Amino acid sequence: MAKTDTYTDNKRKVDVRAANMSAAKAVADAVRTSLGPRGMDKMVVNGNGDVTITNDGATILKLMEVSSPAAKMLVELSRSQDINAGDGTTSVTVLAGALLNKCIQLIGKGVHPTVISDAMNLASDKAVEILTSLAIPVDLNDREALIKSATTSLSSKVVAQHSSLLAPIAVDCVLRIAEDCRKLTTQVQRADGYRVTQAGASVSGKMVDLRDVRIIKKLGDTVDATEFVEGLVFDQKATKSAGGPTKVKGAKIALIQFCVSPPKTDLENNVVLSDYAAMDRLLKEERNYILGMVKKIKASGCNVLLVQKSILRDATTELSLHYLAKAKILVVRDIERDEIEFISKTLNLLPIAHIDNMKPEKLGVADLVEEVSIGVSRIVKVTGIPNMGRTATVVVRGSNKLVLEEADRSLHDALCVIRCLVQRPFLIAGGGAPEIELSRQLREWAKTLPGMEQYCVKAFSEAMEVIPYTLAENAGLNPIQIVTELKNHHAKGCLHHGINVRKGTVTNILDENVVQPLQVSTSAVTLATECVRMILKIDDIVMTR
Repeated sequence: MAKTDTYTDNKRKVDVRAANMSAAKAVADAVRTSLGPRGMDKMVVNGNGDVTITNDGATILKLMEVSSPAAKMLVELSRSQDINAGDGTTSVTVLAGALLNKCIQLIGKGVHPTVISDAMNLASDKAVEILTSLAIPVDLNDREALIKSATTSLSSKVVAQHSSLLAPIAVDCVLRIAEDCRKLTTQVQRADGYRVTQAGASVSGKMVDLRDVRIIKKLGDTVDATEFVEGLVFDQKATKSAGGPTKVKGAKIALIQFCVSPPKTDLENNVVLSDYAAMDRLLKEERNYILGMVKKIKASGCNVLLVQKSILRDATTELSLHYLAKAKILVVRDIERDEIEFISKTLNLLPIAHIDNMKPEKLGVADLVEEVSIGVSRIVKVTGIPNMGRTATVVVRGSNKLVLEEADRSLHDALCVIRCLVQRPFLIAGGGAPEIELSRQLREWAKTLPGMEQYCVKAFSEAMEVIPYTLAENAGLNPIQIVTELKNHHAKGCLHHGINVRKGTVTNILDENVVQPLQVSTSAVTLATECVRMILKIDDIVMTR
């Protein structure tokens, strides 16, 4: 073949690219109707017949059975957004779908995928810059501003009518576990004289760990009965088979990782007893062994015993429970291994691995430990913990399993939104306002660019309009009319005008308290662009065994 000959058979590459983009676009269209406060919910049924009702993009996509490799990338994209920002999982998928649509059009006009990919990268960087310039700093001591942000996140969920209860709970939880971060933040005076709590290295260096928030789901009652507990809640009930106490005042709490039961041999051994005297002697030894353990536990001053679940042998026996009840010790069994750290942190105690280490300094202290009835089940509540660790507990209620699961997911999203604000305290307007402003400013910026980049950035700016368009469409409004009106307001310089779905018009969305963290929007734009660039670059699929 001569050096000047060119390879022209690109039909397969075009087909692969088109197939990938169509598959990914189909996934984006599937979740598009669930965007916004008037979005529809999806009912997902798995092979076992388990039903999930949700309108959280990440949950829908996670439960979907997707076979196309490119479509799986969109599922991963929504998961990344969920990890990064916690909210905006539907928006990021819809945005990626719109960008892919524009890419298909540009490729159809003969623009090379690499040129589109590079231009998209430029546009994405510029978009983050524009979004940051639109952001309003928020003071982390301003609880109302944080509640507004959490309410916006909850407004599109099934439990939206309970947002006035769930939003303050989410804010209180995060502020409780992020107390340290707030102490380390520094006050900065801006040029316009506005003093803000600046997110410096101290805040981002000390992440808000949502594992310090424990959500306990209990069936029965309505979501209104959900409560934030100042203290600790155990899902298990107190063991009172031997008539032990169910309420202890001035509690001294021990968390033990050993078994209060007779020892077993490591291997399967049989002990053969030939007469009754030997049997009596064995039972007496067992009784003395357990009694010795209970005496040591009582001697340390402990009156509430938390026993870790054991696999090798029974953590407690009927005999040990009987002696513990006689010693007036409240027992909570089956503490999971992964709860140990949370309990230790909350109660300021140390887990005890051996009976000889039962010392008063290893115990936690609380004013009251009691078993309370909640719905059809019972839980153990620990309250009045002096210098309690930075953890939070929420008991979520719901009339049925589906509502309960959705309330849990919605609360998690709200917690993530507040976490974003603690790490990066800036808010931007919601309701499609930042997207329309992005679209307008990117279109202006595109005019200054040379060659093919100009077309690609213009296409990127048009793709941004999909969010307000979909919001209007899902709210039953005329999308073309609303988006045109929105563009008109933004051209006049009304930066914070967005779609007010309650009134069905375009208003200043900040007056309606519809706000979201900056991180949700910047993360959505960058992640969607990254995903689309990756799909663009794929020109062949190679199957391996």
